Parts: sequence; structure tokens; C-alpha cells
Amino acid sequence: MPNRKTDTNNNFAVSSDFIGMNYGYPDADYAKREKIIQAHKDWQMGLFYTYATHPRVPDKIRVAYQKLGLAKDEFLDNDHWPRQLYVREARRMVSDYVMTENNCRGKIIAQDSVGMGAYNMDSHHTQRYITAEGFVSNEGDIQAGTHPYPISYRSMVPKATQCTNLLVPVCLSASHIAYGSIRMEPVFMVLAQSAATAAAQAIDQNSDVQKIDDAKLKARLIEDKQVLDIVPSRKAAGDKSSAAR
Repeated sequence: MPNRKTDTNNNFAVSSDFIGMNYGYPDADYAKREKIIQAHKDWQMGLFYTYATHPRVPDKIRVAYQKLGLAKDEFLDNDHWPRQLYVREARRMVSDYVMTENNCRGKIIAQDSVGMGAYNMDSHHTQRYITAEGFVSNEGDIQAGTHPYPISYRSMVPKATQCTNLLVPVCLSASHIAYGSIRMEPVFMVLAQSAATAAAQAIDQNSDVQKIDDAKLKARLIEDKQVLDIVPSRKAAGDKSSAAR
């Protein structure tokens, strides 16, 4: 990366990932969350310190890690550490439409698109364990390809029986594997713009967010140059969205 920086996220068998130690975060209170954050920080500091100093680490690796440190020009008011833990995925909504792997692979096409996803279906390891032969093994890492795919408006609004004035462009209705693709920041920015447009139209139409005029929403998104599909000729008859749940 530029400026003599490196991205070492989730690289090789042992990395900065503190495997399995994040499960309590979504339902934890603030005090417990602070402990989880500190544990992740301790893991990463301990890992890099060990690589740089432990006599059992090969000299070549120790020398390389002794040259590494936190970025001197970032987070100056927080000892160069980010101010927040990166929480990729925690609670997600379950609505009338659930984005799944089938959407990401183009097997199911959402016709009520409010934006596109395109990143790989990406999930980190979920646990580390000892095999029957006595080896350490990781489990759960997934890196699966996708094609650019539409994201359903219905995945961004709650079930009408639960809430009628809420739009959820981030913790939207998606399976774990599909969310691993959707969760990219540019996609969130796209969905946030579409959510704001839908909210404005719900106000103008004096309507619940589930009942706004689909054609008017699509027309305004296209006018604002949102990309809703990469296959303009795709017919509504090919919509298999009902199978997406």
C-alpha cells in the first residue's frame, strides 16, 4: 500500500483476526463490549510483539516484524489505534425479502433493485480447534466469487406488521454469506442514497415505506444516475425473487 503501509487483515493461518472471540459483541452491554475491544487489541499487540521478539521465531521473520508498527500519521489522539472496533456483521433485519447466495450468483434476480452489489462472498474463520492428530486447524473461511447483482428494495424495509416508517440500508435483510458481499462501504453509500429517496417519496405520498410507488422510486433513482442493473433488457418475467427467502 502507499506510504510504506501494509494491509495484513486475515492473512494466512495466524493473523490479526482474533478467531471466535467476537461472538459476544452484538448482545453485550457497553462494559462487556469494551472488554471485547481490549481483548482484540491485546491479541494484535501480543501477536506482533511475539513475531518481533520471541526466540523461537526465525530471525528473518523477527527482523521483518521489528520494522513494523502502528501508522505514525493516523489516530494521533488515540495512541495511533483506530477509535472503534471494526464490526462487519452483527444483528440483521429479517424482512419479506432475504438476500441470499442465489442473488449474489445471479440465480435469483431482484426486480425491485435499489442498487448493486459486486464484491466476493467473503467470511473469515469462525473457530480454531485441535484436530484428532494434534494439529491446530482453522475453520470457516470462505472466499467465493460473485457477479454484479441487484439488491432488493424489500430487503431494506421491515415487514409491514413490524414497522412502517423505517428504512435499513446497512443491517438489511440478508443471509450471512450474502451479507459478506453486500457489506462493502460503497454499497452502503448507494443503498443510503436510495433509502433517502424512498423516505422522501413516502413523505410526499403520505405512505408507508412498504407501499410507495415502485415506478416513481425507480424513475427518480435512474434520474439520479443510480445503477440498478447491468442487464437493461432483463424482463420482469424472469423474476425469481419469490424464491429468495
